Amino acid sequence: MIEHNVSVNGIEVNAVYSERTVNELFYPLLKKLSDMHRTKGSRILVMLAAPPGAGKSTLLSFLEMLANEHRDMDDIQVIGMDGFHRRQEYLQTHYVTRNGRQISMVDIKGAPVTFDLDKLTERVKKVSAGEICSWPVYDRMLHNPVEDAIRIDGDIIILEGNYLLLDEDGWRELHNYADYTISIKAEEELLRKRLIDRRMKTGVGEDAATRFVDYSDMPNVRLCLTKTMPSDLQFSIASNGEYT
Repeated sequence: MIEHNVSVNGIEVNAVYSERTVNELFYPLLKKLSDMHRTKGSRILVMLAAPPGAGKSTLLSFLEMLANEHRDMDDIQVIGMDGFHRRQEYLQTHYVTRNGRQISMVDIKGAPVTFDLDKLTERVKKVSAGEICSWPVYDRMLHNPVEDAIRIDGDIIILEGNYLLLDEDGWRELHNYADYTISIKAEEELLRKRLIDRRMKTGVGEDAATRFVDYSDMPNVRLCLTKTMPSDLQFSIASNGEYT
């Protein structure tokens, strides 16, 4: 087993990957991406779509480390779509209808409608075209994006997010800008447990964490599990955390 310790959004995560997973899945993936980049002769953009709780940020941190440690593989640069959350003041003053009720966008922050899709699409086009450009990140302390936080200048860019392969108007066009797509599947209850555990690590009690996850996160989990388009590569996570 290989341990990977990383801080994700201020939460310390201790991930464990089996040697089988690393040798049979992760190394071949990194080699494939390196070969694609060398064959193309210019930047490639990879999109990884996964539901909340699937561990995509942790996984990509691990893949980034593996690539950097091996000279026969090209380095990767990881970015996320969370920097395209609409600003808090916008969410607090705009509403959507859910189950026949009008609710504030801030109460469902993280749902597709709470992202600035036009802005995300415009920036994805630049990355796909090989431009050196800036990229925003989401600051959980400010509850808002920070503009121009990252300089994108890598040759293999992996963009991660919940809805990059969402089969809905506007979103489904995004994958056209990717050279390669990856998705992660897992059982709904496994994701729910992970999300509750993650929420509790921020200091929230179990009951409050469960209520928050069931109201805010689980509708997004179900959306990702039922309306994600096919990808070039699909990982599945078993109940013991093993990848196939």
